[in-house]
Amino acid sequence: MPLASKKRASKQAYQSLTQLTIEGFETPFAQNLDPTNRWVKLARHVPWDRIVGVYLKQLHNQTLGASSINPRVILGAVMIKHLKNLSDEETILEIQENMYLQYFIGYSSFSTEPAFDPSLFVEIRKRLGSTEMGQINEEIVSLFHQSQPSNPKNESEKNLPDDQAGNQDTDKQTNVSLEPGQGTTSTHEGSHKGRLLVDATACPQDIAYPTDLNLLNDARIKSEELIDLLYRSEIEQSKPRTYREQARKNYLRFAKSKQLSRKQLRKAVAVQLRYLRRNLGHIHRLLDGYSTIPLKPKEYKYLLVIQELYRQQLQMWQNRTHSIEHRIVSIHQPHVRPIVRGKARNKTEFGSKLHLSLVDGFAFIDHLEWEAYNEGTLLLDSVEKYKQRHGVYPREVLADQIYCNRENRRQLKELGIRLLAKPLGRPPAVNQEHVSPGERNPIEGKFGQAKNGYGLDRIRARLSQTSQSWIASIILVLNLVNLARVAPYCHWATFWQKLNSWIKFFRDAKGFEKRHCLLFQ
Repeated sequence: MPLASKKRASKQAYQSLTQLTIEGFETPFAQNLDPTNRWVKLARHVPWDRIVGVYLKQLHNQTLGASSINPRVILGAVMIKHLKNLSDEETILEIQENMYLQYFIGYSSFSTEPAFDPSLFVEIRKRLGSTEMGQINEEIVSLFHQSQPSNPKNESEKNLPDDQAGNQDTDKQTNVSLEPGQGTTSTHEGSHKGRLLVDATACPQDIAYPTDLNLLNDARIKSEELIDLLYRSEIEQSKPRTYREQARKNYLRFAKSKQLSRKQLRKAVAVQLRYLRRNLGHIHRLLDGYSTIPLKPKEYKYLLVIQELYRQQLQMWQNRTHSIEHRIVSIHQPHVRPIVRGKARNKTEFGSKLHLSLVDGFAFIDHLEWEAYNEGTLLLDSVEKYKQRHGVYPREVLADQIYCNRENRRQLKELGIRLLAKPLGRPPAVNQEHVSPGERNPIEGKFGQAKNGYGLDRIRARLSQTSQSWIASIILVLNLVNLARVAPYCHWATFWQKLNSWIKFFRDAKGFEKRHCLLFQ
């Protein structure tokens, strides 16, 4: 048996890195940018003039104040941040090093200077809230609909059976008002068109997993810091005793245990509650010695938060429960709430709850709230918002089982909208309509794309307003990616529509069809 041939290692001589110089490194900057690059193509599709106008309305410094940074640089940096799922500092570094990213944000030549300070991203998120991001999102989606060729029949109507397609016109003529108590019908402004997909998901915040013991320990440490700020040696004879070292040892004795029984955990929580109650009493006594509250707004907010946390934890400890209304799960982000989802991986997520609607591959934020809510009550709101965006009601609504209650079914039926869902009651023996499980995949795929690709599963902003802007920016990026994907097809469809119109025009010309009938058959 012959021996296997061996591949020898390369005999290239080693060259020390200290001998290389920047001047000797070859760069491709003498060449032009590649027009097929993804950032070049995406820059062509973004309606910069429209979205810059939305941003400039938030500045209010057209006549006063210093000139602002180029709005395209600001908006482009936000898009790059979420498209590449980078931190604020890494985003500025990427723009500083990549010439295609600089072209995307409007630079005319390559520059090694940073676009702006990374800390400015916080002010940008405060300025561009969820409302402003929603307006920019509407401008991007409207551009797609304007580029689409006009089609008298919706593509989804072609897939209807003949009996349903025949009854479609009659269903579109009547409309019952959504207000209760009204039974009169009115005429629709237009026909039903399109399909609406709705669903909700949780957007987890970047916080430590909350437990009662850890929350009380954090609140106790913060209360000790407030006592240090309020104490004045010239007035107080002795500094209030907080027993912070002993409290720390008691916390670590329970926190480092691998397994705690319910009795031990309840005892540990009670100990921390007593420490926190003593510290809050000291704080109130120290505040009585001041004519005005000497705390800064951020410190005063912490005081209010730890007082509310103590009230909630004490009530749950006394009632032997683990749930309470408006429960605080982080003293640093008190707006975050637990969202029970019932998933196999994480039954409870901590963040905000997002209600999304999907039309033609484009996503819209219909509702965003920190408190948990039943998304089934928002179906009719999404339908009305669909009409505001497109001028007509959807022809079909595809939703999860939680949306398909009797009230929503009745309202949709009165509006002439088909609800693609399993019917209530015993299924009929014949003519049963089956909804494929994969029909809801587009909106589930949007959630997966946003969480796995663009960081929707870990919102790293700290404030309520900036977190909502973070989420809205991710939805905007989803629509940008979809626009870059479908825009070339829209241009080709428009071209073929114009070509067909010209062919029809020449066909209808006098004597043209007789002379060239063979050409068009």
